[in-house]
Amino acid sequence: MKKYICLLGVACMLLGLAGCASTGNSMVKEEKMTVAKAQREIKIGMSSSDVIDVLGSPNMITTDDQRRETWVYDRVSTQVDASSSSSGIWLLVVGASGSKASTRSSQRSLTIIIKFDEQSKVRDFAYRSSTF
Repeated sequence: MKKYICLLGVACMLLGLAGCASTGNSMVKEEKMTVAKAQREIKIGMSSSDVIDVLGSPNMITTDDQRRETWVYDRVSTQVDASSSSSGIWLLVVGASGSKASTRSSQRSLTIIIKFDEQSKVRDFAYRSSTF
């Protein structure tokens, strides 16, 4: 009996350790795209590969008549705030209670437009953020 309990303990310990294991990819932290990040990180003269390192792949790429690319990043996020309150009056065995819940949601839109020159370097960029 002690042998089975010991084996069960070892099995539980191994399962616990397996649950703590992580892969190399789980350590990558994805930073949200924000106006502050665009202002801080995007600079005139940056290469297109540096822009991808900072912001990732664009949503849309267009080319003008001089073969210069324009990249558009368009992100929309929704934030939901929920709150609830409850009150109750408990009588000896039978209780009565009431609760009230409310939610409020808002959406945020961020558009970043980056224009490149003939050497694929940033020549201009603009951004627009709105909340509704």
